Amino acid sequence: MKQQTVYSLGRALRAGEISCLALTEECLSRIKKEGGTQGAFLSVLEEEALSAARAFDACPDYEKWSSALAGIPVAVKDNLMLKGAVCTCGSRMLAGFVAPYDATAVEKLKRAGAILVGKTNMDEFGMGSTGEHSAYGAACNPLDHSRVAGGSSSGSAAAVAGGSVPAALGSDTGGSVRLPVAYCGIVGMRPTYGAVSRYGLTAFCSSMDTVGPITKTVRDNALVYAAIVGIDPNDATGLSFDFSVPNVRHPIRIGVIEELMTDGISEEVRHAVQQASERFASLGMLVESVSIPETKGSLSAYYLISSAEASSNLARFDGVRYGHRAKDCADLGALYEKSKSEGFGSEVKRRIMLGNYVLKKENKEAYYERSLLVKRILRDAFARVFESYDVLLCPTAPDIAPRMGAIQTPEQMYAIDLCTVPMSLAGLPALSLPAGVTKDGMPIGIQLTGKAFSEGLLYALGILYEGGGTDDAI
Repeated sequence: MKQQTVYSLGRALRAGEISCLALTEECLSRIKKEGGTQGAFLSVLEEEALSAARAFDACPDYEKWSSALAGIPVAVKDNLMLKGAVCTCGSRMLAGFVAPYDATAVEKLKRAGAILVGKTNMDEFGMGSTGEHSAYGAACNPLDHSRVAGGSSSGSAAAVAGGSVPAALGSDTGGSVRLPVAYCGIVGMRPTYGAVSRYGLTAFCSSMDTVGPITKTVRDNALVYAAIVGIDPNDATGLSFDFSVPNVRHPIRIGVIEELMTDGISEEVRHAVQQASERFASLGMLVESVSIPETKGSLSAYYLISSAEASSNLARFDGVRYGHRAKDCADLGALYEKSKSEGFGSEVKRRIMLGNYVLKKENKEAYYERSLLVKRILRDAFARVFESYDVLLCPTAPDIAPRMGAIQTPEQMYAIDLCTVPMSLAGLPALSLPAGVTKDGMPIGIQLTGKAFSEGLLYALGILYEGGGTDDAI
């Protein structure tokens, strides 16, 4: 199964070449085999997965082939609720917390017939770009165990790239799907904000959090996306649109973002983007450089806004109703202080403190409100550019996956998000796909960004880039 895709496995299941039970058993075997070296999974749902697989095989054919995900093993990031399973968000704060309900995206996977096999590792509460900020140890890059898998959806990317599962769900706030897939040489989508329900996703930054699929190929990614997209009455920010992958029959105008090709971008990454530009041009696209100077303020604005929202969202973890509860506390104030000190890791504490600082009355206008203005200006800038271009192209990450422990300061880690946070601030969809490897054999990711709800076009271009056609299998 290691090199097989959602699409090919679905065809094998339909043809009777393999049973769902055999496929699930193979998947679970791989998880056990790789678990000690990759650190991709925080919990494995062996009994539940095998029971679901047996039920699937016993189901009459006419009842189970309505979805491309029917019978396919899928993993879920550990900040998404899966009823009856532990949901830690990669934190000691939620150690042992059992989800009382399914996230909408998880419920849709179940409805599509997917077999949920486990919860994947992650940076604590989604706060990290390397995967090294999990309370339960880092997930390794399956291509080189001395390197990070990327964050915060580290386990989901490692599980797919390592062949443990053909697909997984991650979440992307500032790049948490796109960075790990770029580092691991696979495919990931950050959806348009509001396209996929956030209900049941543990909130980090509510105005930018999204749920997105992680797969080996673009076609697979579109299949998973089709299963989870759609409006949800439980999510007030949800928006409805008709998703489909079109046939590209006219020249698509692609703009390469100049500001995301210069400072901080390695030479090998720049070369890969240039080669991708030439590839798209050879496919009949119109490719040229475009300047969006407003992207230069993205990194600072993102970290101020996201930290402010995190400080609010994580205030609920106080040791009273749920979460880690410290012992031997003299009073309520001591309970709050000790529970949070013991439960949260250093990066989460750092962002909570930053968020509280920027929201103080005397600082709010200078930092938080000014960051919101940068966000609004950036969205307007993207809107103007999309009057002339259909899609924008840039690197996903400034460089390849760093080695474990190489990122020593918060500033170094935050700089990794240079190319991903502009799309997050603007609420735009962004597809990361592999674009070759470096001289060291490590993958490089490129990022396609479109207008709101242009996921279908991004997938169509990605499939063409991979060498396929868009008139079948979606």
